[in-house]
Amino acid sequence: MDHLSYPNESTEYRAARNALLDAEIELRRQIERVAAMRRALPPGGAVPTDYAFERIGTNLLPEKVKLSALFDDHPSILLYSFMYGPEREQPCSGCTHMLDAIDGSARHANPRFPIYVVTRSPIARLAAWMGQRGWKHLIPLSDLGDYTADYHGNTAGLPQPMRDARGYKAGQDWDEPIFNVFRRDGGVVRHFWGSELTYAPEDPGQHHRAGDLVDPLWGLLDMSPEGRGDYFPKLNY
Repeated sequence: MDHLSYPNESTEYRAARNALLDAEIELRRQIERVAAMRRALPPGGAVPTDYAFERIGTNLLPEKVKLSALFDDHPSILLYSFMYGPEREQPCSGCTHMLDAIDGSARHANPRFPIYVVTRSPIARLAAWMGQRGWKHLIPLSDLGDYTADYHGNTAGLPQPMRDARGYKAGQDWDEPIFNVFRRDGGVVRHFWGSELTYAPEDPGQHHRAGDLVDPLWGLLDMSPEGRGDYFPKLNY
């Protein structure tokens, strides 16, 4: 394979860069292998109930909606559990920075794969925050029942062995960020995939990185000589 070269680079630099390029090509292939494995998953579990949410209706007033109605004519939908529960004065800055970027992608994704943002806060509170951030394409939902716990948007639904291993005390729970994809299979709504890396053991010095593939900030910082370091995004600068 022919390689590029840049002005005044050393032979040592080019050799190391070529080796890195080989690794980048393999990473690209691995990402596609993982995506193919995801697409090939067998049918997931049917949802135990048609979960109720609140959304902003066409008359700009809150209205109740069931999970099954969120599909419209789409085969699949994405729900992101946003860490902005009623006990929080402000939403998670990590979630917020990622949704800042995903809102732009949602403009293009929604016609094929609608993207919903779910919180346990009232819909008016969530909608106000989205307006403040300038999010125009993400679709806000307020959880009116057990969706968040059942699909691990907070720690309340974690199995007891996992809670014990992590030292979580009874009755002490908090929001966690997780993506969940649902697919309509005939008249049945099934869970297709969730970003379980959120709860997987972390490698030393790393955050769970469950949303990295859709979070451009970390990819940009990974291009820099300084890398990510201990940086974490803020709500305001």
